[in-house]
Amino acid sequence: MLSPLASSRVLVTGGAGFIGSNLVESLLEQGCQVTCLDNFATGKHENIAPFLDHPGFTLITGDIRDLETCRTAVAGQEFVLHQAALGSVPRSINDPMTSTAVNICGFVNMLYAAGEAKVRRFVYAASSSTYGDSTELPKVEDRIGKSLSPYAITKYVNELFAENFHQLYGIDCIGLRYFNVFGRRQDPFGAYAAVIPKFVISLLRHQRPVINGDGTYSRDFTYIDNVIQANCLALLVTRPEALNQVYNVACGERIDLNTLFKTLRQNLSQFDPQVAAIEPQYGPVRKGDVPHSLASIAKIKDLLGYQPQFNTIQGLAAATQWYYENLPRQSL
Repeated sequence: MLSPLASSRVLVTGGAGFIGSNLVESLLEQGCQVTCLDNFATGKHENIAPFLDHPGFTLITGDIRDLETCRTAVAGQEFVLHQAALGSVPRSINDPMTSTAVNICGFVNMLYAAGEAKVRRFVYAASSSTYGDSTELPKVEDRIGKSLSPYAITKYVNELFAENFHQLYGIDCIGLRYFNVFGRRQDPFGAYAAVIPKFVISLLRHQRPVINGDGTYSRDFTYIDNVIQANCLALLVTRPEALNQVYNVACGERIDLNTLFKTLRQNLSQFDPQVAAIEPQYGPVRKGDVPHSLASIAKIKDLLGYQPQFNTIQGLAAATQWYYENLPRQSL
């Protein structure tokens, strides 16, 4: 069955990253003409290596902090999926200047260039960090707290610019507030690796993973295929009331870090029985972390027709199998 996105021209910024490369792969499978813009600061060449010979794929190596690069990338595009950013709360605390330059100045460059090029729709990666110190659960889109990190501030400012640029220049935007996305190609290495791949690589190395705090902090972990679905729906929706909105992208369920660890340990022990005996160690709570996160997904279900394809447990099973089968043995 032909995808409704077939033959669409789509620019994916940050297309060599974890989320971006998965979006590129899905769009190519749907018959799109896909352009990837990445400066490879955090993106990886191996993520897009399978696509380099695909007739529908174009790679532009460049930085969103350069307006002319953005103009070149958006030329002739129908849609933009803006994933390029410097993620990680700790990274932004350690280096707020670079996070601000990329996540705000780069975002405005892309948004402005897309408006100039008359792009039909600009869909961008927002973040659950925008909810800040709000203790309300579940998180509802129109009620947020005070930001707890420079990263959170940058992602909220993106939402403000998107709303303002729609009013000033008429470009249609949709923001997707991702909740703790995980899955294939998420990098387990480096100082700012996310918790799931960090736990996985530690367990596969027969090391004790570090849990920040006592393990009772909980998150709404979201498998990558749910994120792909949300992005595609955001490109396709035509209802006026669904445009120029911000949506939570999540499972609508949460698990704590202790349960997360035990689930990953059980999954990996099927491949490596020695993993079953590993116990975690506990460290200090990280600056900028909120105790609990849980999304309401009522709005995205209602206006975009979103239905999570994977719950957390199903996603963890798929992710751990991918890591076991795809991580180079020399890295373990």
